[in-house]
Amino acid sequence: MMGNIIRTISERATLIASEATWIEGLAIEQLNKTAQLPDMVAVAGMPDLHPGRGYPVGAAFFSRKRIYPALVGNDIGCGMGLWQTSLKVNKFNPEKIEKRLNGVTSPLPASWHPYIQSRQQALNINPGSFDVSLGTIGGGNHFSEFQQLDEVYCEATVAALGMNPKQLQLLVHSGSRGLGQQILMAHIRRYNHDGIAESGAGFADYLQQHDEAVRWAVLNRELIALRFLDAVRGEAELVLDVTHNLVSPAQFQGVSGWIHRKGATPADQGVVVIPGSRGDYTYLVKPTTNEAGLLSLAHGAGRKWKRGDCQSRLSHKYRQSDLQRTSLGSRVVCKDKTLLYDEAPQAYKKCESVISDLENAGLITRLARLKPVLTFKTDGGDGGKQQ
Repeated sequence: MMGNIIRTISERATLIASEATWIEGLAIEQLNKTAQLPDMVAVAGMPDLHPGRGYPVGAAFFSRKRIYPALVGNDIGCGMGLWQTSLKVNKFNPEKIEKRLNGVTSPLPASWHPYIQSRQQALNINPGSFDVSLGTIGGGNHFSEFQQLDEVYCEATVAALGMNPKQLQLLVHSGSRGLGQQILMAHIRRYNHDGIAESGAGFADYLQQHDEAVRWAVLNRELIALRFLDAVRGEAELVLDVTHNLVSPAQFQGVSGWIHRKGATPADQGVVVIPGSRGDYTYLVKPTTNEAGLLSLAHGAGRKWKRGDCQSRLSHKYRQSDLQRTSLGSRVVCKDKTLLYDEAPQAYKKCESVISDLENAGLITRLARLKPVLTFKTDGGDGGKQQ
């Protein structure tokens, strides 16, 4: 089975997907094109591979002596944070919770500023113009979601993580908002889409800004979680936080270089979470030591349809109210009509197919499956069209 999942598509490019997993041809073209960049050693597409703006999303890229900021993209530090909350599954009322969340994505009030300043200092983040975005989700596929443990495949590991099936989990997916966009645009104005050699001007400067944006995104997810918990009068403990848009030094097959991840979850940092779209399951998995995926995994279910095409495909079948409930019985809070259709579950692959491909490729072990209870996209108060 493994041989049918890990497929060589060119000298430097690998695709991890079964033949039954649909991958758009343009995404494979972009993967092959990226593999030809100077100093690129290997690239790997995940089962959630789909086309991006010139470069594919759902892929990892390993280079030597050179980095490519354009491969990381504009949402540096985007990732997932998972918290074990104090909220009881059997007492959770989605209708009441939805009302309490009203206004939760507007800029944080002044009463939060002392805490923000202390955390910025602890994380070595310089206060700046993007502080107004801290604690806000943003647009696209970003979300905050209350979940319940639906299936547990490895009770010992799940318990060791502090996760309790009787209590809800909170998953936050967000990134560096406009900060990452500013960093990328400044780089492109100076270097176009060319990479930066380790010995080149601008190399250290970009990495310094990149690393700070990653820390900024971690803090952003923390603040989102805290304000959601504050609104619903709950507490929580962090289970994990993993970044899937970044470049970092790594050893691959005994070679030192740089792994760029664009929508790819690190497989060298312990247990990770791989979510489906709203209305689909999320999986908690343990990566194996298999290097076939460039030390990376899928970061989600992966799009089937382009944003912008979804409303015309779905509006004749589904009203807005239909999309505010899912087939799993969960609720969706999204007061942006376009976003409601663009991020509908129908626009994504089934997460089970992605997880099965990773499992059959020998890249993961399943630990648990989580089911959405309430997914929050936007209440219209966070300028959600910005990253």
